[in-house]
Amino acid sequence: MGLLAKAGTILAMIKFEHSIFALPFAYLGMVLAAGGIPDGATILWVTLAMIGARSFAMALNRLLDVNVDRRNPRTASRALPQGLVSVAEVVAFLAASLAVFFLAVVMLPPLCRRLWPVVLIPMALYSLTKHVTWLCHFVLGLCLALAPAGAWVATANTLPPTGIWLLALGVMLWTAGFDIIYSCQDYAFDRSSGLHSIPVRFGIAAALRTAKALHGLTVLFFCAAGAILGLGPVYYLGMAAVGGFLWYENSIISADNLDRVQSSFFTMNGCVSIAVFVFAFLAILR
Repeated sequence: MGLLAKAGTILAMIKFEHSIFALPFAYLGMVLAAGGIPDGATILWVTLAMIGARSFAMALNRLLDVNVDRRNPRTASRALPQGLVSVAEVVAFLAASLAVFFLAVVMLPPLCRRLWPVVLIPMALYSLTKHVTWLCHFVLGLCLALAPAGAWVATANTLPPTGIWLLALGVMLWTAGFDIIYSCQDYAFDRSSGLHSIPVRFGIAAALRTAKALHGLTVLFFCAAGAILGLGPVYYLGMAAVGGFLWYENSIISADNLDRVQSSFFTMNGCVSIAVFVFAFLAILR
């Protein structure tokens, strides 16, 4: 396998396209901190920091879970269990991702150089949480919630204000909700393997109700953030769209029919993150 093909396999393994979930919230954090479009250097280094951190986290997750993935019918075809990439190659990719992240941190304002462990530690620990607690979904949520907060710090060189923390809390609950939906696919395997999740702890039906509740709270926190940040009517129009996307995401899944989880997970969540960014951006420019 050539170098480009190998790189493509690794990017597919870490689901690089799922960066669309977090990047819009990072860009929103930048735009809010700058009060408009930030300078090109900030956009570049925040983007690279986000990509580096996420790629590190996903590569580490694949390494730590390779034996679990090998036993799980849903994940046994992934690149690492199949031998399409080696452990050494994934370690090299992980190291390169960290190098990109730290290069970006050095190029960003001084406060980023003090706070970078706040970003990497939850991402490093997430892979282990499914082995110890059903609260693992909220740890993943925390990882994505750091996107708007971290981008604010990277742009303004100050800690985020209340409105950004409310936005981040909404991101955390949104992420936990869709991760609960996604984990329902592995209910039988996780239960037999002693892994932890809300579906395993409380059952699939209760897990789906929990996801709906979390997504309802997501919209409330997004709206509260908009109120404090003074984003206005255009933003709330976007929140109505976000509420519709989340309603649809939850409505097409049931305890008796999980066939549309993939559509629910990727398509609708991509729409949510893009809609929040676009409507907030339009509100800021008005």
